[in-house]
Amino acid sequence: MNGIQIGSRWIKSNLLFLLIAFLIYLCHSACLHAAEKKKDVFNSLCLKLERDGFDPEKLNHYYSHPKVVFETTAVGRYFQHRESSLNYDQFLAPKSLRKAEKYMQKNSYWLDKAESRYQVDKEIITAILLVETRLGTFTGNASTLNILSSMAALSDPEVRGLLWQSLAGKTNMSLADFQKKAAVKSEWAYTELTAFLKYVDQEKITEPVNISGSYAGAVGISQFMPSNILKLAVDGDNNGKVDLFTHADAIFSVASYLQHHGWKPGLSPEEARKVLFAYNHSNYYVDVLMKLFQALEKK
Repeated sequence: MNGIQIGSRWIKSNLLFLLIAFLIYLCHSACLHAAEKKKDVFNSLCLKLERDGFDPEKLNHYYSHPKVVFETTAVGRYFQHRESSLNYDQFLAPKSLRKAEKYMQKNSYWLDKAESRYQVDKEIITAILLVETRLGTFTGNASTLNILSSMAALSDPEVRGLLWQSLAGKTNMSLADFQKKAAVKSEWAYTELTAFLKYVDQEKITEPVNISGSYAGAVGISQFMPSNILKLAVDGDNNGKVDLFTHADAIFSVASYLQHHGWKPGLSPEEARKVLFAYNHSNYYVDVLMKLFQALEKK
C-alpha cells in the first residue's frame, strides 16, 4: 500500500514538473516569436539607418528592448477620419489664466533671463507652454522612439500592409490614398527619427524608448520635434544637458525658436501671428495664443 502511495506521489510530482516545463517552453517560444516579429517589422528600417551611418550595435541595443513595439494604434490616428479637435478656448478660462500667472511668478528667473537674451516676451513663452502641455503637467505618454520608428517603417510595403490590416473599418481612406499618405509620412518620420537618434547620442541617453511624448513624436514641456531640438533647443540652466522636460531648458528653447522665426520687440499682430503659425500650423491655435498673450500682458 505504501509503495502505491509513493508511486502516486512520484507520478504527480513529475507530471507537475513536466507541466511547468511545458509552460516555460510555451512562454519562451512566444517571446522568441514576438522578438522575431518585432525584428521583421523594423528590419528594413534598421538596415537603412546603418547605411546612413548609425552604429549597428547601438541600433541592436535600442530595437531589442522589450518596450520597443510597432505602434499601430497611435500611428493609425494619422489615417483615421476625426471630426473633433482640441478645444483651445479652455486655456482662456479664468482658472487656466491663474495657473499661467502662478507659473510666471514661480519661473520668473528663467523667463526674465530668456526674455532678455532672445528679446521674446515672457507672456508669449508662457502662453505656448500652457497650450502645448498645460505648463508641463502633460507632456504625452507615447514612446517617441516607437512612434517615429513605426511611422518611418511604413516605407516597407509589408509594414504598410500590417498597418492597413489594423485599420480595417476604422478609416474612410481608400487604399490608394493610404499608400500615398504613408509614403509621405514615412519620409518625414525618418528625418525626425534620425534627428532623435542624434540627440540621444549627443545627450548619452542609453534607453531612448523611455523618452515619452505626443503621438506625433513631439518631446518635452515645449513639445519640440527632434529636428527642432537639434537646431534650436537650448541648455537654459547651463548644466551641460539639453533636457526639454526641465522648465529652464523648455523656456529658453521656446524663446530660441520664436527668435529664429522672427519674433522681436514691437511686432505687429500680423507679424506675431506669422511667427506663431510656424510653431503650429493652425489659425485656431494662433488665435488663442494671441488672446493669451494679451491677457497675460495685462496682469
